[in-house]
Amino acid sequence: MEASATALADVAGRAGDALVAAVLDGKKILCFGNGGSATQASHMAGELIGRFKETRRPYAAIALGGDAGSVTCIANDFGYGALFERQVEGLASAGDVALGLTTSGTSENVLRGLAMAQKKGAVTIALTGENGLVGGTADHVLAVPSSVTAHIQEVHLMLLHAWCIEIDAHVIGAR
Repeated sequence: MEASATALADVAGRAGDALVAAVLDGKKILCFGNGGSATQASHMAGELIGRFKETRRPYAAIALGGDAGSVTCIANDFGYGALFERQVEGLASAGDVALGLTTSGTSENVLRGLAMAQKKGAVTIALTGENGLVGGTADHVLAVPSSVTAHIQEVHLMLLHAWCIEIDAHVIGAR
């Protein structure tokens, strides 16, 4: 964990600043991933729209993997690769943040979701494993220096919680 924290500190700080700015500006945070990463995306959205530690106003956040009707419609009609791309196209606006999680860095639907977010003018953050994003780009790529999925996901959760602390500190402190 310590090696990961040291390796990711600078980019994690810049990504955290982007999240804080989006929340302060009333923008949306769109979170997405597959499998365990989908649950972490949902966890992040829940911490933002619900609460992390303190009761405060809800922040606009949504996990894109949670609506069974939309997920199955898009996967059936457009293919699983379009799952997040299609939702980001319909939901993202300039200044929003798209947070894509992929431990492998190769998930087609996450890569396409991030690409669409960039096209729409959203800030993009990618949480990955040691390979980074393979075949895609993001404004902020946090590549955990590990190939062990469990370790990558542990570090991702640590980052998500650190960002929640940072967001609350800035927003609650700005009341």
